[in-house]
Amino acid sequence: MIKKLYLIGAICLLTVSTVKAQSEDRRENVEFGVRAGVNISNAWDARDNEFRADPKVGFAGGFFLGIPLGKFLGVQPEVLFSQKGFKASGTILDQPYSLTRTTSYVDIPLQLQFKPIEFVTLLAGPQFSYLLKQKDTYTFGSNSSAQEQEFKNENIRKNILGFSVGADIIVQNFMLSGRAGWDMQTNHGDGTSSTPRYKNQWVQVTLGFAL
Repeated sequence: MIKKLYLIGAICLLTVSTVKAQSEDRRENVEFGVRAGVNISNAWDARDNEFRADPKVGFAGGFFLGIPLGKFLGVQPEVLFSQKGFKASGTILDQPYSLTRTTSYVDIPLQLQFKPIEFVTLLAGPQFSYLLKQKDTYTFGSNSSAQEQEFKNENIRKNILGFSVGADIIVQNFMLSGRAGWDMQTNHGDGTSSTPRYKNQWVQVTLGFAL
């Protein structure tokens, strides 16, 4: 899957070098770039308001492509490797326990751009997430164990549909990005879907470079 990300990035770079507009205004240029930073993520229970978890920090990074639809509008697809999860703790039989869950996804946001001024881009749109790996680390008293599971998902219809909003600030090709997102629905790949009980929610901060 990581090799596929590099291949997608190389294709995007070739596309930009071929079709990039010759304009002095950044808002009218096709842009390709990379960005990397952190997710601060958590999970919430759609059925039980008593569920409480602590946020977890994970890596986020990948490629983006900005395609103008005029001076003020555009679209921005991205391909990101994204770590999410949560931390939970409590007591059972007077013994403390904790659970740390780390989930690794390929996230594909398809965002609409609004560019009110040259250096600022506002973004919002759906996001499709494909689960690659899940790791659970349990601690009960003085005992600790870890379980890790990898997933192979070749069905593009089997994904988690979410939504993200955010903004990019670009100065001399350097970019500071902020995002907030949450899961909405699980697509099972057979034409059916459901609302997941435990949903990811996250805030993402990255630094990047745009061509």
